Amino acid sequence: MTSLRRPRALPAGGTIGIAAPASAVDPDRLAAGEARWRKAGFRTIRRDDLLDRHRYLAGSDARRAAELAELWADPRVDAIVCARGGYGCHRIMDRLDASAARAARKPLVGYSDITTLLLWQHRHAGLVGLHGPMLERGDELGDNEFEALLELLTGSERLPVVRAGREGAGATVEGPLMGGSLSMAAASLGTPWQIEARGSILLLEDVGERPYQLDRLLQQLRCAGVTDGVAGVGLGHFERCDEPPDAAVTAEEVLREWLDDLGVPWVAGLPFGHGAPNLAWPMGVRARLDVAGAALHILESGVAVGAT
Repeated sequence: MTSLRRPRALPAGGTIGIAAPASAVDPDRLAAGEARWRKAGFRTIRRDDLLDRHRYLAGSDARRAAELAELWADPRVDAIVCARGGYGCHRIMDRLDASAARAARKPLVGYSDITTLLLWQHRHAGLVGLHGPMLERGDELGDNEFEALLELLTGSERLPVVRAGREGAGATVEGPLMGGSLSMAAASLGTPWQIEARGSILLLEDVGERPYQLDRLLQQLRCAGVTDGVAGVGLGHFERCDEPPDAAVTAEEVLREWLDDLGVPWVAGLPFGHGAPNLAWPMGVRARLDVAGAALHILESGVAVGAT
């Protein structure tokens, strides 16, 4: 992997480049998301064809790959925020230029299918990526979520302590943050951007995966060796992952069994992923997993202020 660098911080009044590298975008949600950024004092730039549709995608593979290349190259753009996830990033990975992304050093924000881009960027461009809310939330994004993202992007945050919603187990550990969508982490196996988690605090979340599907994904990570040497695990939202109330097993039981077998420190109920709140996390920076305090301490800023 290329040595890891932090992207340049978003300056006050800077410009947000909007990308749609995956599923087709709802125009009303896009407009609401753009308005939110402009109200906060930032400019937005996007291609005229961002709302294109090809089947379930935001236009052709060529359009979506070219969009990212243009945003990396455009000197007006200070940070790139994705419009939505869904599906589509896998289709364009072999069209992307890691050297261009590294040279640009622009923060890239997204989650869900954008986990693929964040894993690729980390491994091949050597850049910290920001797992956080996209424009798809429109005006539904909570003020605290938006402010946390702004603080992370501008480097103005006091390094946060994020409280978990549920108990954990094990001792306090430190390591770089890595992960995102569980299904996207599993889908990275065997690709050039395969997730590398040894020594890390592995963060996982997902949506709409039934308990047996979660079990399969978790076992896939285990059998592929991804969890070998993991320092700890932090679980976020697992939205709509339960069977009906009278089912034999719950998503929480499946996750707990996997964690028990893994035998590393963990906390659950962290505020990230497909659910609310969805706070922004700098993937690749060091953090401390405090099981006794049911919290995760971010130990480094996700961006470089004043970098040239």
